[in-house]
Amino acid sequence: MSGNSDTWPSEPSNAPRVPSIPLSDANLGPTGEPTIGNLVKDATASASTLFRAEIALAKSELIREAKKAGAGSGLMVVAAVLLLYASLFFFVFLGFLLALWLPEWAAFGIVFLLLLVVSIVLILVGYLFFKRLKAPEKTIESVNELSSVIPGRGDSTGGMAHPQIPPARDPLSR
Repeated sequence: MSGNSDTWPSEPSNAPRVPSIPLSDANLGPTGEPTIGNLVKDATASASTLFRAEIALAKSELIREAKKAGAGSGLMVVAAVLLLYASLFFFVFLGFLLALWLPEWAAFGIVFLLLLVVSIVLILVGYLFFKRLKAPEKTIESVNELSSVIPGRGDSTGGMAHPQIPPARDPLSR
């Protein structure tokens, strides 16, 4: 046998294929250097793996910090409720203190008016804060710019307009 492929006996068509181990690296080109396609594939896979790992790291850190923030928020709410109860006792104390010099009805009336004035002032200050709120102008502007990018909308030159749905006909008006 001379080694020509025609002299080798042909394999029968029903013969099972045996997996083979390549003798050279499948990722290398004919010159022994990696091909551009393989380099791009490896870079994409590495970037994807890195991105997923970064997301997982950020997620685990945020979950841990969110648990801490949740516990801290719960403690702050409990403290605020206790402070609210304490303020009730403080205003009762203030009423009895004023009652040493004034009749009780006048002392507690003064405390009531004091609380009413403070509440009205806080409501007005809160209203002014809300009145200063502005619309998210940059977001509105960017959303309005999207209409020029979406095909079939705005003044875009590319894309096709979405086909209009014909109006429904009344089946009785034939």
